Amino acid sequence: MKLRFSAFPYLVWMVIFIAAPLLLVVYFAVTTKDGSFTLANIARVGEYTPVIMGSIWLAIIATIICLVIAYPLAFSISRKSKNKQRTFMMLVMLPMWMNFLLRTYAWMTLLERNGLINRLLGLVGLGPFQMINTQGAVVLGMVYNFLPYMILPLYSVIVKIDPRLIEAAQDLGCNSRQVFGKVVLPLSLPGVISGVTMVFVPAVSTFYISQKLGSSGATLIGDVIESQFKAAYNPNLGAAMSLGLMVLVFICIALMNRFSDDDGESMVTV
Repeated sequence: MKLRFSAFPYLVWMVIFIAAPLLLVVYFAVTTKDGSFTLANIARVGEYTPVIMGSIWLAIIATIICLVIAYPLAFSISRKSKNKQRTFMMLVMLPMWMNFLLRTYAWMTLLERNGLINRLLGLVGLGPFQMINTQGAVVLGMVYNFLPYMILPLYSVIVKIDPRLIEAAQDLGCNSRQVFGKVVLPLSLPGVISGVTMVFVPAVSTFYISQKLGSSGATLIGDVIESQFKAAYNPNLGAAMSLGLMVLVFICIALMNRFSDDDGESMVTV
């Protein structure tokens, strides 16, 4: 009885901040402005398929880049001493202590035509280049802002891999590539899946990065949803698009989870 009573505040919190907003989104998605039932809003989501596919594509690119950078970095940190591990992880998390908007504004300053990067390139006779208001700038902003979310789960998994397993594989004649493919990668797969999920989900739904670093050619689904709630003042269509994005995210998470074992462990074969 005490356990149920202690859980009551958490239940209230979930109802107010999770269940109630979700029900409101569903309600607005299937109603008109006068409150009558309709599926027209959901049907109109298909009109924005190019924007949805563009958002998915840029999110995939950013996720792959984060994985390529984060995996060797997390592996290298996990092989340091305990004190160095704490220092490096603090440096990884340091940008997260700064406001998300300020980090994005900083990249605006760096990438603009008269920004620091173009000025440095000008010293060697290069540029100026059009860096801001491009899809590349949007991907760069995603990678910079979401890279720590890839490093943290990878590090937390890789650091727990028993070094004796690697030594045993080497004793059995495995070279470095075989050790990685047959021991390290399978054991670190849960961290890869968690990192991919933690980067892809916010990347596919972001809007502020594309607004500040992108242009009309880098419009994401998050930008369209925001415009429906603000400029167009069509919360019903915005809610329908939000519901579609939510379903898309759930599908992606389900597909990623299929790559992990049911018991949460990976098989090691040497």
